[in-house]
Order: sequence, then C-alpha cells, then structure tokens
Amino acid sequence: MDAKPLLQQYQHRVEQQLKTVLSHTCDADRVRQAMHYSLLNGGKRVRPVLVYMANQLLGGQLGQADAAACAIECIHSYSLVHDDLPAMDDDELRRGKPTCHIAFDEATAILAGDGLQALAFELLAADTTLPTEISLKMVGILARNSGYRGMVGGQSIDLCNEGQQITVEQLELMHQHKTGALISASVELGALSSNRASATDLQALNAYSRAIGLAFQVKDDILDIESNTETLGKPQGSDLLLEKSTYPALLGMAGAKQKLVQLNQQAHASIDYFKDAAAPLHWLADYIVERQY
Repeated sequence: MDAKPLLQQYQHRVEQQLKTVLSHTCDADRVRQAMHYSLLNGGKRVRPVLVYMANQLLGGQLGQADAAACAIECIHSYSLVHDDLPAMDDDELRRGKPTCHIAFDEATAILAGDGLQALAFELLAADTTLPTEISLKMVGILARNSGYRGMVGGQSIDLCNEGQQITVEQLELMHQHKTGALISASVELGALSSNRASATDLQALNAYSRAIGLAFQVKDDILDIESNTETLGKPQGSDLLLEKSTYPALLGMAGAKQKLVQLNQQAHASIDYFKDAAAPLHWLADYIVERQY
C-alpha cells in the first residue's frame, strides 16, 4: 500500500487545525509570533499522523483525534525550541530556518516554548468530542510522556552524558525517553481518541510505537553522519560536535543500519494482529527508516 496520499492528507489536516488554534492563542503579539514561527515552520508531522492513523485503525472519527494531534505537535515543537537554546544544544538552524531564539531572542523563545507546552494541555482539556474519563486519561498520558518520566527525562540523560562514553543499553534507555516517549504517546492518544481501544489493541500498538520510536532515533543518528545540512534542515554533524553517544558511534555504521532493520521488522510484526487494517502503519514504519531527513 502507498499511504503517501494519506500522510499528506493528515499533514494538511493538522496544519489547518494548528492555524486555527494559534489564531486564538493570546494578546502578547511577540510570543504569539514566536509560537506561530516554531509550530508552523514545516516538519514531517509524524506524531500527529500517528494519532490519526491509530484513531482510524480502530474505527474512530478524525474529529475526535484533532485535539490530540494538535496537542502532541505543540509538545514536540516546544521541545525543539528549548532543545535549540544555548543552554542545551545551541543550534542556529531548524527545518532550514533560524531557530526561534535566533529569529526572536532567547527570552521570547523560552516563553514561546512554555506557551506551546501549556497550549497542548489546554487543547486536550477543552475537547468535548470524547467522554470526560477518556479525555482525563489522555491528559495524564501526555503529561507522563512529555515530563520527567518521558521526554524531559531523556533530554536530561542526553545532556548529562555529553562527552562521555555510554553503553548501548544506556543509549537505548535515553532514546526510549527522549524520542520514543512522545511517539508512544501519539499512538496511544490516537487509539484512545477512537473510544474503542481494547487492552489487546493498546498492547500491540505500544509494541509498535516502541519499535518505531527507537528506529526514528537510529535513523536520525545515521542521517547526522550521511546527510547534509541543506537536506536535514539543521546542522549536519552536530552530534559529533557535541560528542554525543550515537548508534553509529557505539555499533559502527553497519551495526546501526542492522539495528534499524531489526527495529523495522519488530514494528511490522507487532501489528500483524490488525491484519490489512494496519496497512497505513506498516507503510509509516517503512517511511521512518527510509526517509532522507
């Protein structure tokens, strides 16, 4: 199955939803401009697409998934704004454009990130398309996966290990939090937004999301070496410059690519349970490992 048209449909849908959301954000023009700049500056929108695909897999309505799709992208975008700051990765380029603190200033970038994070939870809490107990559960999932037990914890581990040699097991733990947590949240939020998810459904989708979440990071590590700044839209070789542990560094390039193949196989196997209905998710797993940026 070629799910590229579906990918584009979902990308377009979340773009339009995000534009509507931002048109009603706040009266602080500079912060709103910075939030708009950071949220609507391109990107693959993999996380919102996962929300929609999981929702549709289980027979949900796309309208029930809009709040979760927007919320997860708000969290992801906020994390990139803060990750680019001088106190963290100190990057000057993101998606081919100056990073938020370069385009505006450091204080505005911090506030824009804070604003996007808060907006994510506002969107989920204000959603009236789902039963209250489901919405509350989704708020908790997003909080856990974006906080110190998820993405924030992974970023902290990453910063603490710059310039140090760590094991493959430690590297995997870091990326399960830093990258994998939000991808897992995307799939789980999408499934719950259908209001039809069984425990077996969630178990299979969790295994899938863990595999593609780690595969996403392995591919990023490979692209940081093999690609270029123009294609990536961010500085190529930044991991090497910061002396970060990566899969190619610990396993060699051949080993990293073999790891990628294994994770892709795991992702496909985990959703065989859904048979033909999971074709879009199978396609997306391949897209993640075959992408060039």
